[in-house]
Amino acid sequence: MADFTQAFQLMIAHEGGYVNDPDDPGGETYKGVARKIHSKWDGWQNVDMLKRQTGFPANLDKDAELQEAIADFYRINFWDKVKGDNIENQKIAESIFDFAVNAGVGTSASLAQLVIESKTDGVIGPESIAKINAFNIDHFLAAFTVAKIARYVSIVKKRPTSRKYFYGWVLRALGEN
Repeated sequence: MADFTQAFQLMIAHEGGYVNDPDDPGGETYKGVARKIHSKWDGWQNVDMLKRQTGFPANLDKDAELQEAIADFYRINFWDKVKGDNIENQKIAESIFDFAVNAGVGTSASLAQLVIESKTDGVIGPESIAKINAFNIDHFLAAFTVAKIARYVSIVKKRPTSRKYFYGWVLRALGEN
């Protein structure tokens, strides 16, 4: 079965640190947790406290409680929802998990279900897990990557201000950044 810690380390490298980009619809973000989307995340209390100290934002990465809150956030809200522990292949689990973080659990689940030709309800359940685990690994990874890139093209067409993220998204989909 796939390992959360390994998948988390790969994913979190893509998410960066503290950012407050006016073009990002999520607004203020720490390690991919967007304040506008996840305003009730307990970690924002730590972030706000650490903003008042010298060394911000570098001091965020040194706060052990905040780092634990980040890992718990991603495990509960993404890994568990895509049933990462039930996926046999680590690379497939990492790809589905990473895309869930980047595009949403439902979107990632739906694209995975399209690839495995399962009912596309955006929820990975026992049937989806069985089909994912039985699917050819290389075929899944290639088809899922193409589907992710197509999704990014769609986003940029609908929201041209997101064009500046496109190249990074494609590299992320290809597993190259």
